[in-house]
This record gives sequence, structure tokens and C-alpha cells, in this order.
Amino acid sequence: MDARLHSADLVWLGLTLLIALSIAFLLPVTPQDYWWYLRLGQETLSAGALPTADAWTWSRAGAPVVYHSWGAAVFFWLVYRAGGLTLTVFLRGLWLAFTYGLVFAAARRLGGAPRSAALVTLLAVLTSSNNWSLRPQLLAYPLFALGLYLLLRWQAGDRNAIWGLPPIALVWVNLHGSFVMLFLLGGAALVFGRGDRRRLAAALIVSLLATLAHPHGPGVWAYVYDSLTSPSSQQFSAEWHPPVNQGWQMNLFFAWLLFFPLLAALSPRKVERLEWIWLLGFGWLALSGLRYILWFVLLLAALTAAALGDWERRLRLPRLDRPAFNWTLLALCLLLPLALLPGLRQTWWEEAPPAVENTPVEAVEWLRAHPDLPGPLWSEIGFSSYLEFALPERPVWIDTRFEVFPLEQWDDYRAISLAAWDWQARLDAAGPNLLLVSTAAQPDLLAALEASSAWCARYRDSTAVIYQRGACP
Repeated sequence: MDARLHSADLVWLGLTLLIALSIAFLLPVTPQDYWWYLRLGQETLSAGALPTADAWTWSRAGAPVVYHSWGAAVFFWLVYRAGGLTLTVFLRGLWLAFTYGLVFAAARRLGGAPRSAALVTLLAVLTSSNNWSLRPQLLAYPLFALGLYLLLRWQAGDRNAIWGLPPIALVWVNLHGSFVMLFLLGGAALVFGRGDRRRLAAALIVSLLATLAHPHGPGVWAYVYDSLTSPSSQQFSAEWHPPVNQGWQMNLFFAWLLFFPLLAALSPRKVERLEWIWLLGFGWLALSGLRYILWFVLLLAALTAAALGDWERRLRLPRLDRPAFNWTLLALCLLLPLALLPGLRQTWWEEAPPAVENTPVEAVEWLRAHPDLPGPLWSEIGFSSYLEFALPERPVWIDTRFEVFPLEQWDDYRAISLAAWDWQARLDAAGPNLLLVSTAAQPDLLAALEASSAWCARYRDSTAVIYQRGACP
């Protein structure tokens, strides 16, 4: 079984990355987490320390806050300051290309043939592209794929490959709380793998020590536990809820999930013990929460390609052994999607999709031009994230930091957004004088406000409506 990479692989990898990069460059930037992370990065660099008290909301002003993903926030801010959304989206594409390139390499390491490895990697791209939002977790994807690749090399007898794990842990712990995924991969390999366990144990101990190189030290592990058990996140954040078979991407995911056991049973290549443990463990996570699906899909792609490899080799398909042509094609596949970057596509595409989506850019500019309007301000949570960066002089009532706010406040927010029977009483208790309402996310509230004499619409566009307390003149 020849699992080495050849120049012919570049053709199939290039075609896969052409599609992945095109999607990554065309996906709009949504406001949920990205913008407040920009502000966190900006303030962290300016102060030389992480904020410890909330200064972004008027409902929780002065309350203690803990920020774990400081490295991602600083990275996002530096990139945005250097090149705006164009450079930001470009680096998102490179980050994802590296991730799925590593998945392709892992599939080949396991014995997957080039065409099937590329096809299954493309399936992973399509299935998981709904998890490509600009947020710290995005930066962890290639670290997971790299850790998986190194552990597969260790499993195959490369004793030194696992010394790449401590640097991964050091970077990952400062980017996102999902760094525990590395220890789930490595811990399963230590118990069920067939490589040098003593060396892997030493590498994992060093990796564990590396996680202490964080501004919060050992507190990073407490933060992960608090995040996993936060009632606000569990009840009100959709990404913590189990997936349901709605939408074409979830159709692909569940079909793939059902297909793989049959494929594994019929394939000449048998799934190894460690691989089954990984599949069962990460599969359970994926079925328990939407946020875990991508990790499982990356692993599932490599193992699916491995199961298909022997069948492709039996077909004896021709291999394109033309290195110069293959490298040229790969370069073209990587360069062509650049024309789709925001800021570039508008120069040749008359009706190019916007760089941002569901973001109240014009409404916030209108608010900036009307500082005389009395606050405080209540807004949709995604809008709050953008406000915290673009108009910090207008503190918000709630935002997407789910663990920061108590259950009662989230319950009020949901009731107001859905225009429940007591929505007006809840708004009165909260005390805002201005509302920034999303036309896409809060249609029921918009209808209730239009029918109410207690609120007057002062600004309106296709994305947002601004209301002021009181009757219209």
C-alpha cells in the first residue's frame, strides 16, 4: 500500500482547495462573535493586559469577566488593522486550506488513494462549511488536523512525530478553549494506540505543562469546565444543542454518519481499534452539540478515504506523473479564488455579495450621527457585538458572551425578541430608551413594535430598525 504523497496528488488536492477557498472567500462575515473579539484584541494590546471587568454593557457594568481566547482576539485585531476585512477573509481561507490539506494528508497517510481522498475531503468541506464563522474556534481547526496527522504518524512507527504536540498545545490554549480536543486525541492514542506509549505519555505531559503558559495559568482548565457547564450557554446558545436533520449540510452529515459503518464493514481495510475509539468518542460529541460536528467530520473524512483506498487502487486509474503541470495546476487552483475576496470581487462583479451579512453598518452610522438621542440602548445580540466595536460609546444590554449574563436576563431577551405576551413589561423593567432591532432575527418583535404606541421608529433599512421610546410626533 503506497501512501506517499506524489506530485499527482496535487491535481486532486488543488481542485478540492479551489472549491474550499471559493466558499471561504465568498462567505460573508457575520456579527455574532467576530466584532467584540476585535474590541477585546484592541483593548488588550492598548492596556497590555486582559480586561477583568465588564465595560461593554450597561446591564452588567463592572461585573467580573474572564477572557480565555485572548490570542485569537489579538490576532483578529492585528489582521483587521493591517488589511481590514479583505486580509481577514484571505487569512480565513488560508487557515481552512491548511486544515483540509492536512485532512487530505492524513487520509493518504492512512492509505487513502488520491482521488477518493480528495473527494472525501471535498465532502468534509461541504458538510462543515457552516462552521467557518470568523471566531476563535476557526483558528483551532488546523491545530486539530495537525495533531491528528502527527498521531497517525506515531501510530505508524514515527516515534518523534508526537513531539510536535507540545507546541500545538502552547498555541492552541491561547487561542481557544477547545485545546482539550488535543488531549482527547492523545489520551485515546495512549490507551488504545500501538506506537511508543512511553514517548507519547511524555509528550502529553509536556503538552499539559504547556497549557499553563496562559495569562490565567491553571485557571484555563476551570474556564473550560465552566464553559461546558454554563446554564446560559446550554439553554440559549443553539450551537450547544444536538444537531437535527435540517438543511442540506445536515442531510450530508447524517447520510455520511449512516453510510460509514456499512463502508467499514465491506472495505478490505479494517478500521483499527484506536480509530474506532476516536470515531465513537468524537461522534458522541458531534451528536451532543452542533459545535462539535466539525472536529468529527475532519476525523471521519480521513477514515472514510482510507476505507475507499483499496477499491480505487483496484481500478488502476492512470496517475498524472507530470510534476511541472501538477504544480502549475495547484498554483492556479490557489490563485483563482483570490478574485472572490471582498474588496476585489466588487471591481469585476457588478452584483457581488456583500462582505458582511446581518450587520447594522448603516444603522450604527446613523446612531453615531445622533449622539443626542437618549440611551440606554437595547439591541439584538449579533448587533450588540458590532456595536461594541464600531460604537463603544453606546453600551449594550446583552451580547453573545453567553456565560457572562444570568439565566434570567437571557430569558428576558428571548421573551422580548419573540414578542411574548409580556414583552413590553420586560422591556420596561430593563429600562432602555432606544432599540436596535434585527429585521431577519426579530420579525415578531418588529410587528409588535409597529403596532405599539409606546415606541417610534426613527430609522429603518433592510437590516435594522431603530426605535425610540415614546409616541411619534
